[in-house]
Amino acid sequence: MQDTNFETRLRRKAQAVNFALKKILDFQQINKDLKEALSYTLNTPGKRIRSVLVLWCHELFKGQIDHNAEMASAAIEMVHTYSLIHDDLPAMDDDDMRRGVPTCHRVFDEGTAILTGDALLTLAFEVLAREIDPPTMALKLIGRLAHEAGPSGMIGGQLVDLKSEKTEFDQSTLEYIHTNKTAKMFRCAAAMGAICGGANKKHYDSLCEYGLKIGLSFQIADDILDVTASSEQLGKTAGKDVIAAKCTYPAVVGMTKAQELQKKLTDEAVAALKPFGKKADTLQQLAFSLLERTK
Repeated sequence: MQDTNFETRLRRKAQAVNFALKKILDFQQINKDLKEALSYTLNTPGKRIRSVLVLWCHELFKGQIDHNAEMASAAIEMVHTYSLIHDDLPAMDDDDMRRGVPTCHRVFDEGTAILTGDALLTLAFEVLAREIDPPTMALKLIGRLAHEAGPSGMIGGQLVDLKSEKTEFDQSTLEYIHTNKTAKMFRCAAAMGAICGGANKKHYDSLCEYGLKIGLSFQIADDILDVTASSEQLGKTAGKDVIAAKCTYPAVVGMTKAQELQKKLTDEAVAALKPFGKKADTLQQLAFSLLERTK
């Protein structure tokens, strides 16, 4: 059962991220066609889980959001949105819908979509370099985001995901794909919140562990929902993983084992929050909400 109070807090934090994204985009003096495509993709409805995770991890240490955390949350959302634009392109997953609305390349065109994704990726790092103070914190945030979103993280996972379609795959390949293409960006969000909050090494490592575990749980839920949910529920085309013969948890280990593993990862994520005590209740609720998600 969904906690309505938690859902309200999640929406409010997502609205704070949306406000930060709007401020950043309004500041940009850029071509109007590109700005229109950027506005379209950034304004599509989404829960902003990764960016909200930055804010909630930051609040463990500071109690309230500051400018650095706000900008870090916007930066990771821009990187995530760029990845969705490119993921939906004909050369990749070739999807017409995302977050319940037509994808960027369907509304505009393929070239514009590619460049919109490129713009979001580079703008994210510009924001961190320009807005974060002190510079040492900016450097840490840039390094972490670049590593987790790059060839050693999301991009590496995406490539193996593409190459594994319609081939024989095993659990080792599956874990590599899901850890890199999804879980590391959740870990990155937790790490960025911890950096902005000035966490010590013990707390930083605990939040990184938490982020990685909920990221894997989130991806298993995605795999399961692709099989069990409708396109209307998901806001994107359901059943595409099966059609593309993708390397997913239900395909490799079966539905029951996938659900058991998702629950195990959630429990491990919650255990990683032990050093924070009651202060981490919201993060604990987030872990359970991702376990129970229906879209």
